[in-house]
Amino acid sequence: MSFDPVAWINTPRWQTSRLGLDRMVDLLDRMGRPQDDLRFVHVAGTNGKGSTCAYLASMLQAAGLCVGLFTSPYILRFEERIRVNGCDIAQGELARAVEAVRPHAEAMEAVCGDHPTEFELMAAVALEHFRACKCDIVVLEVGLGGRLDATNVIDAPEASVICRIGLDHTDLLGSTLAAIAAEKAGIVKPGAPVVSWPQEPEAMEVVEAAAAKQGCALTVPDFSQLAVDPLAWRDMGEGGERDGNGVSATASCEGGDGALGDASGEGGGGASPVPLCRRFAYRGRAFETRLLGSYQPSNAALALEAVRVLRERGWDIPAEAETAGIEAARWAGRFEVVDVAPLTIIDGGHNAQGAQALAASLSDLLGEEGRGSVAFAMGVLADKEYEAMVRAVAPWAASFQVYAPNNPRALPAEELATCIREVLAEKGRVEAVPVCVHATPAEALAAARADAAFDGVAVAFGTLYAIADLAKALSDK
Repeated sequence: MSFDPVAWINTPRWQTSRLGLDRMVDLLDRMGRPQDDLRFVHVAGTNGKGSTCAYLASMLQAAGLCVGLFTSPYILRFEERIRVNGCDIAQGELARAVEAVRPHAEAMEAVCGDHPTEFELMAAVALEHFRACKCDIVVLEVGLGGRLDATNVIDAPEASVICRIGLDHTDLLGSTLAAIAAEKAGIVKPGAPVVSWPQEPEAMEVVEAAAAKQGCALTVPDFSQLAVDPLAWRDMGEGGERDGNGVSATASCEGGDGALGDASGEGGGGASPVPLCRRFAYRGRAFETRLLGSYQPSNAALALEAVRVLRERGWDIPAEAETAGIEAARWAGRFEVVDVAPLTIIDGGHNAQGAQALAASLSDLLGEEGRGSVAFAMGVLADKEYEAMVRAVAPWAASFQVYAPNNPRALPAEELATCIREVLAEKGRVEAVPVCVHATPAEALAAARADAAFDGVAVAFGTLYAIADLAKALSDK
């Protein structure tokens, strides 16, 4: 039997998350410190990391650079965690990189009795691949927290980017915004400028203190300079119409790509192409993005500020690359319209802040008259603030179709259903909004789409770990 690099990385006994840098430092030292041959933009935060990374990588690639991108978790394919110039690592490349890492990891276990974790192995494999590809720059997303994350073994990056901070992974990172911010700001290093989302005061104070302590310049996007056009699906502009093949050009960017596509724009699902875009202006310049969430222009503004910082450090990134990169960026499963008959949206919002952002995007898309009209398919992990998530979207709900994601941390569907009914009862809507339990994400999505009918709206959300199953269900429909 041939060696399976993915199965080796995913060996169950290595999957436990164990924060700390010692194992990663040891592993990379044995490998010849591949990180020393690379330059980085290091990205931490609670929400928006993936989209911000996608914007950054796309703009840097549009500037003609060879760009590595490391993100987690994967949405559709394991290989998408490691990309160069928008292309997933190929199976042969993955096997080569794993074989370069494997003997050192096994030697560590033999000598110290402590094998690197799954995430540490993935990060090491990514760094090995980026070195082999001679990447000019790598956009490196933190896995969990920041201070003790495996990615934090790098020396000072070209820029440290801190996305929006919220309450998540509180069992590991702390129960307050300040505590979590301290972990995220742990990526700040002397000599590396910091670009931060304008955080809540409790978190912003921590980020500012970390930058000051390390002597780093701090840049914060000015959202007063951000003007965002509505999506206006309900009228779609003059002559706009909805059918099973997409939307009219009056409501879309030029061209179109497959739904649930990867960062290169290639379709990963089987649903109809939906070339909607969102238009916005930042600091007087017009942009278009295919990432449709109401929060995405803010993520783009954060990425644009990071690019400006890179330019000040000598990187040649013309304005045209910013415009082209923002338009070309793709990120699956973030308020992604994957079909139009009925209008079907998949969103990876998996915490209270993410659910609130989803509700804001629905308000923007449907208007206040859309309240009470959405058929939700929902599954969550048990360690999330799922009651707060339900409260955020409940005003928009016409029905809930619930399931347990295929994950050891999944909340049983019956428990989620009970929580939803309790929230609806408080609002006097428990009789008006059906809540049904399903065995799989595919069954829940099919039921939501049936509830929505041809001209309604179905939204699947609650966890990133079900998106691959949802995509397959769409491709099989």
